[in-house]
Amino acid sequence: MIIAIVNNKGGTGKTTTSVNLAAALVHRGRRVLLCDLDPQASASLSLGVPYDELRPSLADLFFHGASMREIIRGVRKEGLDLIPGSIELASSDLIMADMAERESLLAVTLAECRDCYDFIFIDCAPSLSMLQINAFVASDYLIVPMVPDYLAVEGLVSLMDAAGRVRDGMGLELKLLGIHFTMVSDALHPFLSRELRSQQQIIELVRERYTEKVFNTMMKRDLSLAEAPSYGKTVFEHSPNGKSARAYETLAGEVLKRLGSD
Repeated sequence: MIIAIVNNKGGTGKTTTSVNLAAALVHRGRRVLLCDLDPQASASLSLGVPYDELRPSLADLFFHGASMREIIRGVRKEGLDLIPGSIELASSDLIMADMAERESLLAVTLAECRDCYDFIFIDCAPSLSMLQINAFVASDYLIVPMVPDYLAVEGLVSLMDAAGRVRDGMGLELKLLGIHFTMVSDALHPFLSRELRSQQQIIELVRERYTEKVFNTMMKRDLSLAEAPSYGKTVFEHSPNGKSARAYETLAGEVLKRLGSD
């Protein structure tokens, strides 16, 4: 199963979701590969790969003839592997411009190893580019993390429109697995919090439009979740008994249930 974690808007928690949902599924005994498709390599850095050790990366496979065996690396003994991203991916649109079947490059790449994993997650960059189109073509499902604010709703509409056009234009079976709200206010007294009231209105609006496609599990703001990448750790390693670790365990359960794999 290949799932792209995608949102055209930056700062919505794509990398945090990719890393920690992958870790949660590993804890449930699944073998997971995380493909870092972001030129900023945030997922790779979050898992403790130093910036000067990112290569060989996905860019080396795409553009320099590296093999899958060379670029996949184990980052956790429990069964989490990584294909690192790198800054060279930022030039992908230019480099791919004259390549044949450039939209399918990632799909062909991941086809070599998809049978070795229960899940492959693609952490996408916050832009509609050739890399994101490659993620759409390679994936079976999309998960869309989003912050509950007005601009995020507008961005969700444009993202789903773009995904639909790629799906229909290329005859894909791409489906939306779910929308996941992140960075939700953790106010103790909701009736006193203007921000939380505004967020609840946005959440209700999205639920009304996308109904069962919205995950029940929402990720609330949590300092330990924000700190974990600076230590090169997942939230399960940094704060295993914290609220965010519990929430990602619950989210993993929702994902498995929707896929009929629980």
